[in-house]
Amino acid sequence: MKCFYYLTSTLDSTHHITDDLKKAGINHWFMHVISKDESGLKREKIHSGNYFEKLDILRDGGIGAIFGFAAGLFLTGLVTLTKTFGPDLPGITYFSILLVLTLFGSWVGGLTGIASENKKIANFHDDIDAGKYLILIYARENQEETVNSVMRDKHPEARLVAIDTYFFSPFNSLERI
Repeated sequence: MKCFYYLTSTLDSTHHITDDLKKAGINHWFMHVISKDESGLKREKIHSGNYFEKLDILRDGGIGAIFGFAAGLFLTGLVTLTKTFGPDLPGITYFSILLVLTLFGSWVGGLTGIASENKKIANFHDDIDAGKYLILIYARENQEETVNSVMRDKHPEARLVAIDTYFFSPFNSLERI
C-alpha cells in the first residue's frame, strides 16, 4: 500500500477530490485530510487525519521501546554479574526486568510523541499553517493508477508532493517529489 500526499489550497477542491476518488472506487476510509480547518472538514464530511498521522506517537514509542530494551539488557546483565538477589534467581525475573523496562520506555516515548508533530507531516507544516489542505490517499497496488489518473485528469490544481510506501512504519523516510 502506498500513501500519496497531495496539497491543495481550497476546501472546495478538497471536497471535489474526495468525491471523484470515491466515484473511482477508492474507499473514503483511505482518504484523510490534514488541515487547520477542522470544522470545514467536518461540515463537508471529509475524514480528518488521525492522531497516528498527525503526531509522532508510533515513532517515538518505538524509539523509547528500543532504549527501554537496552536499559533492560544492561540491568539484567548487572543483576547477573553482581548476583544482587542471590545465585538462584529464576529466569522469569530476567524476562520481567526486560519486559517492564521495554514497556516503560515505550510508554515514555509515546508520551513524548503525543507532544510532537509527525516527522513526515512536519515537512508540510508551513503549507498547512498557510491554510492549505494535505490530502493523504492510501492506495493498494491495483488502485495506484486509478488515483494517479483521477488526480492528473480531473484535479491539476492539486500538487503531488510526496509518496510514502508504508505510512505507519515510523522509521522509514518520506519520498518527496
